[in-house]
Amino acid sequence: MTLSIRDAVPDDAATIVRFITELAIYERAEHEMKADESMIRSTLFGDRPHAHALIALQDDQPIGIAVYFFNYSTWLGHRGLYVEDVFVTSSARGQGAGLALMKALARIAVNNHCPRFDWQVLDWNQPAIDFYDAIGAEPRREWLSYRLEGEALRQFAGSGATHHD
Repeated sequence: MTLSIRDAVPDDAATIVRFITELAIYERAEHEMKADESMIRSTLFGDRPHAHALIALQDDQPIGIAVYFFNYSTWLGHRGLYVEDVFVTSSARGQGAGLALMKALARIAVNNHCPRFDWQVLDWNQPAIDFYDAIGAEPRREWLSYRLEGEALRQFAGSGATHHD
C-alpha cells in the first residue's frame, strides 16, 4: 500500500465534505455540519481562499483530510498555522495517514516561517489526545475556548454591524 499526501484541488470538494461529515458524526455534532460542496469550493478554492486543505491517499484513494489556515500572533509578531480539522476515515486508521498529515502540516508551518502550529481536540477524544501526546505536542490547559455564534453573535454585533473583507 502506498500512502501519499497532496494539496487539495477544487475537484476534491465533495471528498472534503464527505470527510467533514464523517468527522462531525464522530464528534457527535452532525447537527452542526452546515458546509456543502459549493461552500467548500468557494471558501477553499475561490479567488480569496479562507483556508487550505490536504488530502491523504492510500493507493490513490482518498482516506483523510487536513484543513488549515494561517493565523497571527501579536506576541510573536509572526503568523502561525492553525489546523481546523485532521481526519482519517475509520477503515484507514492506524496505518500512518494521521501522522503523515500532521508531518505535512508541520512542514508547511516550517516552510512558511510559522513559529507555532496549533489545534484543538475534544476533551473526550482519548485516541487523538494520546496521538498528539506521542508526537510531542503539549496541551495548553491555561486557555479556554470561547465562541459567539448564531443569534447571540447577531445580538452582540447589534444593528450597526457592517461587513468588511
